[in-house]
Amino acid sequence: MLTKKKQKMPYTRILALGFALIILVGALLLCLPISTRSREWMPFLDALFTATSATCVTGLVVADTYQNWSLFGQLVILTLIQIGGLGFITIGSYIAVLLKKKIGLKEREAIHESVSTIELAGVVKLVRKIVMGTFAFELTGALLLSFRFVPQYGFWRGCYMGIFHAISAFCNAGFDLMGRNEAYSSLVAYEGDILVNLTIMALIVIGGAGFLVWDDIHRNRLNFRKYLLHTKIVLITTGILIFGGALLFYLMEKDNVLAGMNAREQILGSLFSSVTPRTAGFNSVDTAALKDSSKFLTMVLMFIGGSPGSTAGGVKVTTAVVMVLSTIAMVRGTHGVNILDRRLEESAVKRASAIVTIDLGLAVAAALIIMSAQPLKLSDALFEVFSAIGTVGMTTGITRELVPLSRIVIILLMYCGRLGSLTFTLVFARSKPEPPVKQPVEKIVVG
Repeated sequence: MLTKKKQKMPYTRILALGFALIILVGALLLCLPISTRSREWMPFLDALFTATSATCVTGLVVADTYQNWSLFGQLVILTLIQIGGLGFITIGSYIAVLLKKKIGLKEREAIHESVSTIELAGVVKLVRKIVMGTFAFELTGALLLSFRFVPQYGFWRGCYMGIFHAISAFCNAGFDLMGRNEAYSSLVAYEGDILVNLTIMALIVIGGAGFLVWDDIHRNRLNFRKYLLHTKIVLITTGILIFGGALLFYLMEKDNVLAGMNAREQILGSLFSSVTPRTAGFNSVDTAALKDSSKFLTMVLMFIGGSPGSTAGGVKVTTAVVMVLSTIAMVRGTHGVNILDRRLEESAVKRASAIVTIDLGLAVAAALIIMSAQPLKLSDALFEVFSAIGTVGMTTGITRELVPLSRIVIILLMYCGRLGSLTFTLVFARSKPEPPVKQPVEKIVVG
């Protein structure tokens, strides 16, 4: 008698269910009276929105983090940010390593899928580097920020502010406690502060570079020639996006939100406004006051996002590069997609095309639903949608005005953005074996 083989759950579904469970537990904790300053029960949808935003390291909020949540609630949010930034599989694997548990092949494959490594070999060592490196960067950032916050808020409160904002920045989450001064003000009060701006920007960039890039730089130091092609693409593209974006932002806003600032404040404001859409969610200038051109530039940067296997969201810089190179190759009629004396796999081109198509499709559908549910400006709705699916957290101020249906749509977009649009789609797809007979080919007109 034949018995059916037990099918193991795909890693995409493990990731999806794991993050969903963490979000649910976080939402239930945030519902409790102990989590709010008013000591009243928080409506479940508001708690779910906040838990999703924290776990998916987005930063969109329906209530100011400092003014609404108690210390317990803030610590719940901070824990969700840390778990969401590192990934629960990475944290679980590191705990297993500390307990000297054996990491089997299945677990190694799950880690490989979770942190987006190129090879399966060495993933356990990489987990150690990821966790230790994360805590080292966050601790360094917290110490630097404490030099500014301790004189302002006192020793213990200043240290806590430094720790909270360092973790939030490194994990590209965008949550802040600046509601102590003014609700929803983010880092506007520090627009000209070199220490705060450079520390937050450095944490955002390092966190968004990706764990694979860290490991490559750690092994090869500053020898650029020995870097993996992946690392080279990430570093070059990140530099172009940061400084190119800053220049464009300055040219667009020098007579608007940057007007009246001195040269230092304008430089810091331009750089910060170029770094934070990738995908941190802080802001040092009033986002709602930006010109439409600057909002569009910000949406483009939010859509691209950071690096694969990082704390950042978006379609990822490598995806954007592959799409651009694929288009150039098609126009030039060259064979294959080439960059830096290497040819990319065809599967990478197909994957990049699928990711961009799915993300754009979800963004358009979500914007249509939200604008049908309530009267909003097109630019504001699109900004909110791209911020959610890119797990950025920037907003023009409409988040707290969203009706329940719109909030549910944003929750789903944040969840999809953290998993990755392609991973999210694969959760519902069933892999089919390759058919023995292929369908006949027939030409169509394209373009």
